[in-house]
Formats: sequence, C-alpha cells, structure tokens
Amino acid sequence: MLSIIKKDAEKAASALDYSTLNNKSVLVTGASGLIGLHIISLLEELKLNYNIKVYAWVSSEVDPKIKPLFGSSEIIVGDLTDKNVIEKSINPESIDIIIHAAGYAQPQKFTGNKINTIKLNTESTTNLFSLLKKNGTFVFCSTSELYSGLSLNNIQEVDIGATTPNHPRACYIESKRCGEAICHAFAEKGFNIKIARISLAYGPGTRINDTRVMHSIIEKGLEQGEIKLLDSGMSIRTYGYVMDLVEMIWNITLHGKNTVYNVCGDSRISIGELATKISEKLNCNLFIPTDDKNALSGNPRLVNLSLQRYISEFGSPAFVGIDKGIDRTISWQKYICNKQ
Repeated sequence: MLSIIKKDAEKAASALDYSTLNNKSVLVTGASGLIGLHIISLLEELKLNYNIKVYAWVSSEVDPKIKPLFGSSEIIVGDLTDKNVIEKSINPESIDIIIHAAGYAQPQKFTGNKINTIKLNTESTTNLFSLLKKNGTFVFCSTSELYSGLSLNNIQEVDIGATTPNHPRACYIESKRCGEAICHAFAEKGFNIKIARISLAYGPGTRINDTRVMHSIIEKGLEQGEIKLLDSGMSIRTYGYVMDLVEMIWNITLHGKNTVYNVCGDSRISIGELATKISEKLNCNLFIPTDDKNALSGNPRLVNLSLQRYISEFGSPAFVGIDKGIDRTISWQKYICNKQ
C-alpha cells in the first residue's frame, strides 16, 4: 500500500525544477505526520537525481508500516520542545533548508495538548534557527486557522482573522500567528523565509485514530459499519490532496517571490456531503443530526482560501479530484486498519 505514496512522489518529482536542491541538506520536522511524511517521500525520490542529505525529525519511533518511505534519510527521534535536544541533534548552522511541519494538526490533539502546541510553534521555531546556515531557508507550515472568525469567500493572505486569545482553539491559532511573527523577525537577520498557510490536507499516510474529519469518517465506516456525524454537517471545507499541497510547498520554497502563501486544494464541499460520498463508497449507513449541539467548540463554519497569489506566480495547479483522493485515502485506511 506504500505504492500509493511512492507513485505520488514519483509524479511530484517530475513536476518541478528541483535542481537547486543538489548538494543541499534538508531538515523536516514532524516527518511522520501527514505533510512531513510526503515531503520525506518526495525527497527520497529526488535523491535518485540529486545529492541531498535529509534529516527526518520525529517525536517517537517510526511506525514499521511507514518506515520504508524514509529510505536513507537520517531519522532523529526527540522532543522538539526541549532546546537541549535540538542543540545536541545536529551541528549548529549546518542545514540549508528547514521545513518545520511538526505540530498537532488535529483539533482534538491540539486542544488536548495546549502548552506543547504553543511551544512547538513558538519556542521550537526560534530554537530551530540555530541549526540553519546563514542565509538558509526556513519554511514554516502555518494554518488557514489564522483566518478563523472571518465569513469571507476566497480569503487572501492580507486578510486577518477575528478570534481572541481565549478562543477554544487559540493555542493553535495564536501560536501559529506568533510563529509567523518569529519567522519575519529572523528574515530581518538575512534568512530566507517562506510561510505556507495550509488548509485541510488529506490523503494516504495517516495513522489509526486520526481525528481529522475525513479520516475519522472513513475509520468509523470501516470499524463500526456506520457513520454518525457530531453535528448537521453544514460546515464548508476546501480539501487538498496531500501530495498536491507538498508540491505547492516546494514550488514556494524553491521559486516563490513572496513570503506568505495560502496552500490548499480546490475541492469545496460540506462535511455532510463528504460523509455522504464516503458512506456510499463504503456501503454503510449514515446518520446526520438535525442540530449542532454536539459540534466541536470553535469549529469554523467556512474554510475557503484564495489561491490567486500562488496562481499568479505558478499558474493553476493540477489537483487530484476529491473522488479519486477519497478512494486513495480509503485504500490507505483499510491498510492501517487491517481491513484489506
């Protein structure tokens, strides 16, 4: 089943000019997460043509089911919130590119680990710069949650969210905002900064009990034979197939003219419609409440970003369609849940 991710990596490897990565060292934090894993998989594919030294930072030992995707990458297991661990992991000022993808992207995880969520986006971000070469590139994986509180369509990078520090998801939103501010401060010291505000990545590569909406719905269908939503499913989301988003991140990193970019797909769909698609594909029953009394606190009603800045520089991405993406995700979920 790893072939799904490997084929995606092969395709992405031929889509862009990666020649500036030759003879470079790259550190990826959160390397076993959904975004990080696909970045590592792509880098392993690029090693066939370029001399790249890859460091993959993870918080715990890599699951044997995904470890083959790490190839010859040097795996570092450690707590990113501990400055001493960072200082002992890699020689200072030795890395050309750092992609900081570590963090809790699942709402139930970041609201359940608020202090660590804040540290990963702030303290860890600051401390990682000690590993970066002078004038090196730092890529901060931020979030579309910075726009929470807005009821706009086609939100642009200049728009500002309207939440407060006591918002139920403030630990994530405000620490990502602070992380961006830290990156801008280091830009003044000569570092090359890229910030990707990522919206709702999905696809193969998740672990069991992933609580992101799409993956949770699929797992419920596979394990319980039925899908029960928490609320009426009226919230709108714009989903992006994970390797499509990784390809965008690399385009921004290597060729982007701006600092901050929205990174998302084009599959705009309500959670109820998404659940209906998945229930039909799994041939299981679907139950959708008529009210929102059990909805997750602070859950945004609309997530719809503008890609105009990206498109104006690189043209419109060729996205994987939502149905094909769901099919690949279901195949992966069956693999990790031993349902094949």
